[in-house]
Amino acid sequence: MLLTKITHRLLLLVFICGFSFSASAADDRAIFDQSLGDYSEELIEAEDQGKKGILLFFEMDECPFCHRMKTTVLNRPEVMSYFKKNFLIFAVDIEGDIEISDFKGQTMTMKDFALKHNRVRATPVFAFFDLKGKRIVRYTGPTSGVEEFMWLGEYVVEGHYNKQRFTKYKRQKRKDKKKNKG
Repeated sequence: MLLTKITHRLLLLVFICGFSFSASAADDRAIFDQSLGDYSEELIEAEDQGKKGILLFFEMDECPFCHRMKTTVLNRPEVMSYFKKNFLIFAVDIEGDIEISDFKGQTMTMKDFALKHNRVRATPVFAFFDLKGKRIVRYTGPTSGVEEFMWLGEYVVEGHYNKQRFTKYKRQKRKDKKKNKG
């Protein structure tokens, strides 16, 4: 009986500690999908799941703007819901030595993929790729907040990138918003 009580208390303690760790760690990483590092395979998976494409979040550990995006924008339920519905989403460490395969199946390190193949020199960078592995939109830097990031998602999902630059799309969205308030 005493052994059972101790076992239950230990299990409860492990559960509580594990939950609090995973909740805090998962908050800013929950939007990202798990990858084995083969983006050509991820394209097939994205298509099989009915996604619009793949979103790569190029980041580095010391980047305060990356941290801000992860803790104030990317972890919001509406952002996670919309983006996970439309994209497979992966983080790429621009200083990483982990080996990956690009959309054509070529093997390289994350840092070479970031710098040599995607010309990422500043972070964060949000790069949207279609289901053929072609980059269709690139956005460098943090957005002003959740609203602007959602507009970026709509801009890609609805194909507005084919007709206009994101700055023009964003300007129109702000104008429409003011008009609807007034």
